[in-house]
Amino acid sequence: MYIVSTNIAKPTTIIWNNKAITTGIYKIPVSHPIFLDGQGVKDDEVSDRKVHGGHYKACYLFSVDHYPYWKRLYPNLKWDYGMFGENLTISGLDESKILVGDIFKIGEALVQVTQPREPCYKFGIKFGNQSVLKQFIDHARPGFYVRVLKSGFVKVKDKMTLIEQAKNSLTVQDFYKLVFAKDKNQEHLKLALNLEALPLPKREKLRT
Repeated sequence: MYIVSTNIAKPTTIIWNNKAITTGIYKIPVSHPIFLDGQGVKDDEVSDRKVHGGHYKACYLFSVDHYPYWKRLYPNLKWDYGMFGENLTISGLDESKILVGDIFKIGEALVQVTQPREPCYKFGIKFGNQSVLKQFIDHARPGFYVRVLKSGFVKVKDKMTLIEQAKNSLTVQDFYKLVFAKDKNQEHLKLALNLEALPLPKREKLRT
């Protein structure tokens, strides 16, 4: 796995239910290295810190391998890397193989997989269709957030190397399916509730 694109955003104002809202989902590729630290990506816009940024969502990764699927569904959009709001577009990233809690080295940084991305209305606005939220959930290839264990610069072509594999965990994809399933897989649920890589509120929500 390696970085295909590094992407950051400036504040963008969108209209939702007749209200002006600022968002950082409109990320664009940059040619320089970007710096990952414990609270996020330096110089990247994070407008709503209740749901983005911070310790467990410092950086968002998405696979370049999923782009063709979405381009076929939405051929008329203006496509570029960062389209899914990801900071790092990665070649070879596979949510069906990567575990929640896995630790990777990327460039100078050391990161740990925390949770998959759950789409919101801003994602729908960007795609011009709120139906994309269900499509994104059903496709079950959501990318994931990481927390930063060691800060550092990352750049295009840097490798993403597994340093330590999580134990007694779930793949990102299996956890994603668990989150949205009406009938929860009890074995998966038991594993998820004990995953320290997941933020506690996320685990508590699964109990309800």
